Amino acid sequence: MKIIQDITLATLAAPTGYGLLPDGAIVLDGETIHWVGPRADLPAGITGERHGFDGRLVTPALIDCHTHLVFGGHRAREFEMRLEGASYEEIARAGGGIVSTVSATRDASETALLAEALTRVDRLIGEGVGTVEIKSGYGLDHETELKMLRVARAIGRERPVQVQTSFLGAHATPAGADPDIYIDETCIPALRAAHGEGLVDAVDGFCEGIAFSPDQIARVFDVAKTLGLPVKLHAEQLSHLGGTALAAQHGAISVDHVEYATGDDAAALARSGTVAVMLPGAFYTLHETQKPPIEAFRKHGVPMAVATDWNPGSSPLGSLLLAMNMAATLFGMTPAETLAGTTRNAARALGLTDRGQIVPGLRADLAIWDVTDPAELSYRIGQNPLHKRIFGGAL
Repeated sequence: MKIIQDITLATLAAPTGYGLLPDGAIVLDGETIHWVGPRADLPAGITGERHGFDGRLVTPALIDCHTHLVFGGHRAREFEMRLEGASYEEIARAGGGIVSTVSATRDASETALLAEALTRVDRLIGEGVGTVEIKSGYGLDHETELKMLRVARAIGRERPVQVQTSFLGAHATPAGADPDIYIDETCIPALRAAHGEGLVDAVDGFCEGIAFSPDQIARVFDVAKTLGLPVKLHAEQLSHLGGTALAAQHGAISVDHVEYATGDDAAALARSGTVAVMLPGAFYTLHETQKPPIEAFRKHGVPMAVATDWNPGSSPLGSLLLAMNMAATLFGMTPAETLAGTTRNAARALGLTDRGQIVPGLRADLAIWDVTDPAELSYRIGQNPLHKRIFGGAL
C-alpha cells in the first residue's frame, strides 16, 4: 500500500463541480485506488509507504480524448496561406489540408513516425496526461492506415501512458478518388483488417462538406457495429450537415467539434448519452466564429469534454492545459467544466469507466499540481504547474 497525504483533492466524483476535499488522503493498492477520504478518517489498519505533498492539489491524471499524434511532415506553409486570406476549405480543395499530410505519412517509415510521435506524447505526459486517444486517417490506403495504428499501439509500449486508438479511414477522399468507391473498397476493408490485427478501439469519421456525407459515414458505422466497435464522429465543425444526429442515432460515445450543432442536436446527444468534445485549438487556428452551443449542452445535460485535437493542420496544439484555457476563454466553459472535460468526461468520451475520477476501485492515475485552487489549471496561460504524475500507482 502507498498512502498519499497532506493534499487537497479534486476527486471529480460528483456529477458537477470539483469534488474538493481539503486535507485529504488516498491509499493506493498497486495500480488501483483503494481508499479516499479526509486524512483524519484514514482507517487505522492501513499501513504502507507515506508520501506527503505539502497541501498540493491532486486531480485525476488528465485525458486527451481527441488527437492525431501520428503523422508525417508539417503544414506551416498552410498556416501562412490562411493568414494571407485562404480558407481551410479553399486549401483543402486545392490539394492541401489533410491530403498533403497523407503524402508525408505514406512516405514515412514506422520507425520515423514513432520517433516523432513520441516527442509529442512526451509533452502531454509532461502536463499530467495519463491517457491519450490517437487516430489514423492520414493514410487513406490499406497499408498506411494500419501502419499508423501500429505506431499508436507502440507508443503505449514505449511510454507510461494508456493509448486508445480510433480508426479514421473516413477522414478524407484520396485525390482523384470517388468517395463512395473509396468507402466501400478501401476504408471498410482496411477497418476490417485493422480490427483483425487488434489495432482498433473505436471507429471515427469526418462528416463534413469537404469529407463525407451522413449516408457514407453510416455505412462505416454499420460495419463498426458488426465488429462490436464503438463509434465517434467529427461533426458540425464547418457547417450543419446532420452528423451529430447520425452519431446520436448510432449511440456514438462522442461527437467532436460541434460548433454548428443545434439545440435539437444537444437533445439528441443527451438521449443517446453521447459526449460533446470541444476542440478550441481548431476553432482558434481556423479563425472560426461559430461557437459550440455550450448553453444548450448545459440545458440538456450533455457531458462536455475538452481535447487538443493535436494535428499538423487545423490544430497544431501540443498543450492540453492550454486547450482548457481556450475552452474557458473562447467558448465560455467554466474552470470546473474544463477540468471535468479533461478527466471524467474525457474518459467517458473514450468509453472508459476505470479512470477520470479519484474514487476507490479506479486506476491510480493521478496528477499532483503546484497550485492551491483547481481553477488555476485553466486560468494560467503557457504555464505548466505539474509537480508529479502518478501512472498506475507508480510514483
